[in-house]
Amino acid sequence: MSWRAITVAHPMARRVIIYTLDMARWEGNAQGRLEKAALELFSEQGFAETTVPQIAARAGLTTRTFFRHFTDKREVLFQGDDEVPAFVTRMMAQAPAALGPVALIVAQLGFFAETVFGGQREQLLRRHAVVQADAGLRERELRKKETVREALVGGFISRGEDRLVAAIAADVAMAVLGAALERWLGAQGDTPLTDHVNESLRALQTLMRQGALPEA
Repeated sequence: MSWRAITVAHPMARRVIIYTLDMARWEGNAQGRLEKAALELFSEQGFAETTVPQIAARAGLTTRTFFRHFTDKREVLFQGDDEVPAFVTRMMAQAPAALGPVALIVAQLGFFAETVFGGQREQLLRRHAVVQADAGLRERELRKKETVREALVGGFISRGEDRLVAAIAADVAMAVLGAALERWLGAQGDTPLTDHVNESLRALQTLMRQGALPEA
């Protein structure tokens, strides 16, 4: 039987109720429920041992609903990553033209970090543990980071920097962000991510003040 949906707007709560030929249920935040269920199962029994039907059952949804949101179980961990390079490109294009590479990093890195990672600390901790335990997922994570770096390089080149400066600036941005995320995820308190980004930026500025290279 083919799937068909009828949507009805609730007059009081302004929610959308989805009725299908197979079942009738309100699928409120289905994607979030599936992500939560998947991370729980990946943590409990391992990524390889977890199946899509198990994820759907834990979320109280159908397998068909899972595949409306994700192509496979791997995508639960990397959902939305394809949008990050485009976000980087837009952010850099919209930054004031007068900002040089380091000034741009200082001005925008905290905003980028908070936009992409803010408010997800516990989820990211669990996700990190799952990814590190699987070689295929680690490789996918490295590819994801490389696409972000490539977007940074392209953004700096578009702002008039030569490729060498653009590549170094991108590596600096990635290193500072990585250090901030590591400290944020490993911290015991509830210090905001932006504070860790600013701390890492201050460390970068300290390094830059320690001495200038001789002229070529």
